[in-house]
Amino acid sequence: MTYKAEIPYGAYWSTPFARWQGSFANLHSIEFAAHVAKLELGKRKIDPASFDYGVLGFSVPQNHSFYGLPWLTGMIGATQAGGPTIMQACATGVRTLLAAAQEIETGMATTALAINCDRTSNGPHLYYPNPRGPGGTGAAEDWVMDNFGCDPLGGHAMLQTAENVAKKHGIGTAEQHELVLRREEQYRQSLENDSAFLRRFMTLPFDVPAPNFKKTASTMAGDEGVSQSTADGLGKLKPVMPGGSVTFGGQTHPADGNAAIVVTTRDKARELSTDKKIAVRLHGFGLARVPLAYMPEAMLPAAQRALDQAGRSVAQMTAIKTHNPFAVNDLFFAKQTGADLKSMNNYGCSLVWGHPQAPMGTRAVIELIEELALRGGGFGLFTGCAAGDTAMSVVLEVCDAK
Repeated sequence: MTYKAEIPYGAYWSTPFARWQGSFANLHSIEFAAHVAKLELGKRKIDPASFDYGVLGFSVPQNHSFYGLPWLTGMIGATQAGGPTIMQACATGVRTLLAAAQEIETGMATTALAINCDRTSNGPHLYYPNPRGPGGTGAAEDWVMDNFGCDPLGGHAMLQTAENVAKKHGIGTAEQHELVLRREEQYRQSLENDSAFLRRFMTLPFDVPAPNFKKTASTMAGDEGVSQSTADGLGKLKPVMPGGSVTFGGQTHPADGNAAIVVTTRDKARELSTDKKIAVRLHGFGLARVPLAYMPEAMLPAAQRALDQAGRSVAQMTAIKTHNPFAVNDLFFAKQTGADLKSMNNYGCSLVWGHPQAPMGTRAVIELIEELALRGGGFGLFTGCAAGDTAMSVVLEVCDAK
């Protein structure tokens, strides 16, 4: 199918991603996202008053995040725009894109901002009162660390899900490390010619604001904390879990950042596009859930549902991007679908540039659009797993505007 909603070409952006406890560690993620959105909308000459809907995604709460989307749109000057705040772990980026498209599809809005942000750094430490506890004591939770380390449904860490899939499908450490080297090589393509690929959607050098957003604290040349692995270095690493196959080199790192996509009607998309000859059309979305503790497998059925809705196959995709918190994800997906493992995730992926959760999928979709534009158009697939053994996917097309 073809959705009525379109993404205006160029009406999207992402910050660089910073490894946790790095340059963005002390920035309130929602205020930071609003700060960046004001600047990026201004560069594209998009009036905040044009938005009549917005959807905010994050997975790590911040002070006053109860007020969610209306607070953010108010900060950017879109005081007329309301909408929900959504949390779906690593699938949040696709979920907010779908929410925006659905609002356009039903005629409830004409121009929407799907914006996602997260700060895994300095995560909140929560206390839950419990008057019935011994002596009236309550329960405490470290939001980021405790939830990385324990799925409450099964009591296992996220890493265990990768090990389960690796064991089931015979995926060893050596092939995981070989893929890491390939993904880092692909990312280095985005850095060529003074980061020409990244500059298509990212402001570089990037001015890091002070926590009060009144001055610049530092400047980033690009993503911060990206690893530069070697075969020898990876070969010296031992699996994190006893008897396992996944090393620290075969998985991503937590990160901070934000990203956003404008979604609107076809006519309005021509008006807001930075290149009016290019159209970005949405054709399919997919959601899936797999058995407990097999999270990386979920990206496959989610992708198939999106492809079915689009009436397309994996073989018809000009480009494929994945959320790959573990190298296992891509190895599993390619083995099951026949996708070319080495040509997936050109220019970068979350395995390399990091894992700030909600904005991760948004950046991947943006990179997918830009890769398709460089290739002269075609269909593209993004698919990625999320906590709770779920995944979401989207199929889109970059084509001539008609």
